[in-house]
Amino acid sequence: MTVASSDRIWTAGLVVIGDEILSGRTHDKNIAQVASWLQVQGIRLAEVRVVPDIQEKIVGAVNALREENDYLFTTGGIGPTHDDITVDAVAEALGVGVVVHPTARAILEKYYADKGGITEARLRMARVPQGAELIPNRMSGAPGIKIGNVHLMAGVPHITAGMLDALTGTLEGGMPLKSETIGCWTAESEVAEILRDAEQAHEHCQIGSYPFFRDGKVGANFVVRSTDADELASCVHTLCDALATAGHDFTPGGI
Repeated sequence: MTVASSDRIWTAGLVVIGDEILSGRTHDKNIAQVASWLQVQGIRLAEVRVVPDIQEKIVGAVNALREENDYLFTTGGIGPTHDDITVDAVAEALGVGVVVHPTARAILEKYYADKGGITEARLRMARVPQGAELIPNRMSGAPGIKIGNVHLMAGVPHITAGMLDALTGTLEGGMPLKSETIGCWTAESEVAEILRDAEQAHEHCQIGSYPFFRDGKVGANFVVRSTDADELASCVHTLCDALATAGHDFTPGGI
């Protein structure tokens, strides 16, 4: 089960792997769903790197982010084709060999029994860094992989979602981050001092400002975040009072 501890902030890094992401042929959807899932686990996504299907690039990103964070997740590059090299790159980063995991092989043999059987290409999906465990995949058979604080997941978003579901409650984290949004029809520069003062008065809160232009008008959504529900409510109340006093048109819940 997840162990919640509010004494410190737990963080994760994410490496998104694939030439198709960088070329624009595929629009990444995993960053948002991984970030949302981590937030519920009490873990904050601290950094994301998007890298091509080049082994040394993957190795560099994996080593940098796994050392800087409590957890590292990767998406993409664990399929059956020649350019699926994430397993090899992670093994190199960790200084271990690559082996065929017997349980992964058995899963794939069963899954493909009525789909033409296991092939050399399909067997690639049973390869893992030596010493790794598996992340269940109920969608397409081929499992994800976890070794140390590194978690290798598929690049296909609905399969990634299933792997995240399988990991739910298994990682240690802090208190989940809560948030409230206030929308305001004003330029963020006009309320910068109000935002700063509200945040400084609530040391356990952070306020993010996200401007937009809509219907010919300038506005911004202010997102207040905290692990403390009472502190969050107090900060939102302070911010709304200050906006009202200054005569700004705002909407709780966002615009």
